[in-house]
Amino acid sequence: MDKRPSCCAAAREAGPQSTDGPLFSGEKNQIMDKPAFENMIVIPAGTFTMGTDAQDGFPADGEGPARQVTVDAFQISPYAVTNAEFQAFIEATGYVTEAERFGWSFVFHLLASEETKRRATNVPQGAPWWLVAEGAYWAAPEGIDSSIDDRMDHPAVHISWHDAEAYCRWAEARLPTEAEWEYAARGGLERKTYPWGDLLKPDGEHRCNIWQGKFPVKNNGSDGYVGTAPVHAYEPNGYGLYNMSGNVWEWCQDWFSSAYHRQTASENPIFNQPTGNRSMRGGSYLCHRSYCNRYRVAARSSNTPDSSTGNCGFRVVRPL
Repeated sequence: MDKRPSCCAAAREAGPQSTDGPLFSGEKNQIMDKPAFENMIVIPAGTFTMGTDAQDGFPADGEGPARQVTVDAFQISPYAVTNAEFQAFIEATGYVTEAERFGWSFVFHLLASEETKRRATNVPQGAPWWLVAEGAYWAAPEGIDSSIDDRMDHPAVHISWHDAEAYCRWAEARLPTEAEWEYAARGGLERKTYPWGDLLKPDGEHRCNIWQGKFPVKNNGSDGYVGTAPVHAYEPNGYGLYNMSGNVWEWCQDWFSSAYHRQTASENPIFNQPTGNRSMRGGSYLCHRSYCNRYRVAARSSNTPDSSTGNCGFRVVRPL
């Protein structure tokens, strides 16, 4: 497994270990107040060109070879699960996230308060922009002295793959496969770099929330945001989906493998062989072309399923 440092994700192996504890408290009604998903977008069955052969990305991630892939029809949320939606899940079930059980999560250094920085125990080797922040979790995304009170329409972050799976079980949904995610992200376009085309800023307009400035020391926020943006920010793609590039990384069902395109079927592909890391798609507000050009629709990344960071969330799908 490729262990190169990344702005994309930092893995739990870099910090203290989890304490044992229940995922669900057992004291809540686990079937109450489930989301209706009335705004789910129907993605028709179809065949598309998945992946890329371009060399301006990260071929070692297994972005190619580009190939024809067919997927069945499905429904997908138009945006990532919000803080409000995740809070409803917590209140209904008593679920305890892995960040809470570990007692810490990864916070980007420029977003952390001086108190959070003071309490930070260490940083991941080769990625000093990540802090191991005590008390950081979905409701305190920058550490113990932060809150989501004014960010209920922002994507829930510090969500591990296991946390996302738990939400899906409660919501009677699931995570998208990589193929479903990329098919939906392309919005009906073929062989384009981004969900809206090949130009990052058509007519000078920002279309996604990524790093603006010199990574990792200066983000001028010219796209409107330094951290997360509301899930409905910017124009949606051709299928009506928001923020398929940038904002937060989104977990997928698949185990991650650089051999994905060579070892999965051409119809409804999914990589089911455990590799230690789960796939993530879409890039985040930390992505910059100089370092992590992974906000392209064919780009891929991964992390261990128990890891959580301030730039990773998820969206859900349902079969038709």
